[in-house]
Amino acid sequence: MLSKRVIACLDVRDGKLAKSIRFVDTKDIGDPIVKAREYYLDGLDELVFYDITASSEARNIMLNVVESVAEQVFIPFSVGGGIRSVRDATDLRMAGAEKINVNSAAVLRPELISECAAAIGSQNVVLSMDIRRVGKTAGVPSGYEIVINGGRRPMGMDALAWAQQGEMLGAGELVVNSIDADGTRDGYEIALTRSVAESVRIPVIASGGAGTPGHLHDVLTTGKADAALIASMVHYGEYTVSEVKTSLHELGVKVRMSW
Repeated sequence: MLSKRVIACLDVRDGKLAKSIRFVDTKDIGDPIVKAREYYLDGLDELVFYDITASSEARNIMLNVVESVAEQVFIPFSVGGGIRSVRDATDLRMAGAEKINVNSAAVLRPELISECAAAIGSQNVVLSMDIRRVGKTAGVPSGYEIVINGGRRPMGMDALAWAQQGEMLGAGELVVNSIDADGTRDGYEIALTRSVAESVRIPVIASGGAGTPGHLHDVLTTGKADAALIASMVHYGEYTVSEVKTSLHELGVKVRMSW
């Protein structure tokens, strides 16, 4: 059995670490470069960096911040926000990102996924999906809808159908980000994560709602996720990365330990 991964998420706005609740009430909470180094030294498996306003502001990611973070960590590093072309993806790779996360632009132009996969390899292309619970309709039979531009624009697209299409187009991993759970620290959206994981064959990363190590245990087992994103619980100092991983180990989840 492969080890489950613990991934810290750095949401960055104007070069500063930021955090929101359900994609609103966003506050600046620190220096992403300092946090990246701290989490890396504490045994983090992987780091993801999102420029959370790049898409809505129709601009490119701040490459200087990406480069500064990449200089501090020597673990897989994934970057997303405002990626609209293969050139954007290759620029990020040159800046130090191992993987690129596509989201809004891929919803608007799905071939972006296959273009990036052809250029840098499927294993380095992550489809990040921002998802809101809306109730089942003919257009959204799962009851979960894709939303883009930082939660500002609902698309009327079914999340499960989009996950399957993303896999078909060449995405190597999926991030299932629940807008309803984001920042609440009340636990992941287990039903959503499990539904996506059961509908695709590529790794699924759960995102949104982590507040305790028990929440990670639940989504990595019952939710069938391959990895779990954490943010608030470590950003605010309630847990360290090593404490989270030790707790998971004690709960019987296979994780990479530094001892």
